[in-house]
Amino acid sequence: MKEILLPRVWILRWLAVGWPALSILMALLFTTLVLLMAGAPPLEAYRQVLEGAFGSLRRATDILVAWVPLMLVTSGLLLTFTAGLWNIGVEGQIVLGAIATTGMLRALQHTDLPPPMILVLAILAGMAGGAAWAGLVGLLKVYGGVHEIFGGLGLNFVATTLILWLIFGPWKRPGIGSMSGTEPFPDWLVLPTLPGLRLSPWALGIALLGVALVYVLLRNTHFGLRLKAVGKNLRAAHLLGVPTTRYLFLALLGCGAMAGLAGSIQVAAVYHRLIPPISSGYGYLGLLVAMLANYRVTWSVPVAFFFAALNIGSIQLPITLQLDSTLSGVMQGALVLFVLLTQGVRARWQAKATSESDNGA
Repeated sequence: MKEILLPRVWILRWLAVGWPALSILMALLFTTLVLLMAGAPPLEAYRQVLEGAFGSLRRATDILVAWVPLMLVTSGLLLTFTAGLWNIGVEGQIVLGAIATTGMLRALQHTDLPPPMILVLAILAGMAGGAAWAGLVGLLKVYGGVHEIFGGLGLNFVATTLILWLIFGPWKRPGIGSMSGTEPFPDWLVLPTLPGLRLSPWALGIALLGVALVYVLLRNTHFGLRLKAVGKNLRAAHLLGVPTTRYLFLALLGCGAMAGLAGSIQVAAVYHRLIPPISSGYGYLGLLVAMLANYRVTWSVPVAFFFAALNIGSIQLPITLQLDSTLSGVMQGALVLFVLLTQGVRARWQAKATSESDNGA
């Protein structure tokens, strides 16, 4: 029996260490196959992606510009994933955060309040807007019996319609209606950026604080422990005295606040106005990052950076190789798919090895 189990034990140890590398290798092979089918040289395409991401200081800092909202959204999603919730409505929560921030900036820009105070109030309004939109998902789930996936998707469509109505209606630019968005805010009413670059140190600091807050909440507090209990077994947590409904709402509100904060950053630090695609798909991308990071805060930081680098680097492909920039999406989706696949294989091997070990004993 020992002779039979020995090879399986070595395979299990290899899977425990090598499955992330195996997932990346399989994703690269799949993407290479796609490139060959498109008639493009794979090595040159990968070189262009690296050049597009790290070829200059501006491009490298643009990665951080994309990393900030993506990391904020991912951190919020880790709260809902820990509670056992699939907050697909995070895209709409980003949009509502951006709308609330824009509304507050428009309402206060002609007052005598100092600009820093206006920005703080606008960012808080964005967090409140995102949290309120997530709270609607919770209300639909708890009191309406609507699963959070369907409730979130429905509210995403409402948010998209709302932002278009505002841009082409009440908040349209004087004399024109344009997809370029609302009237840009003055320079004194946006978060300052580094000279000659798009990166705001304030936005980066906010993102790092948000990540640290979620990390502490999930690892070192009773709130995190109870949230994990709710996510592992809702009924058992309720029987043990955990107010499960309250914690489900708190997880959604926390995620919505982080998503709304990401929307605020998009308005106040990146675009300096409200535009139709303000979310930039960061909500759905955050779902992929969280899954790829195995729902861990520490792993999500480099994974989000990798995804942001792919998004920035792929912009180079249409210019140099006449390839669509969505190649980065192909690689990201393939990477998540193969990570989930290898995790399933690993879990199956472990279950089989444990079963055979118990039978042998």
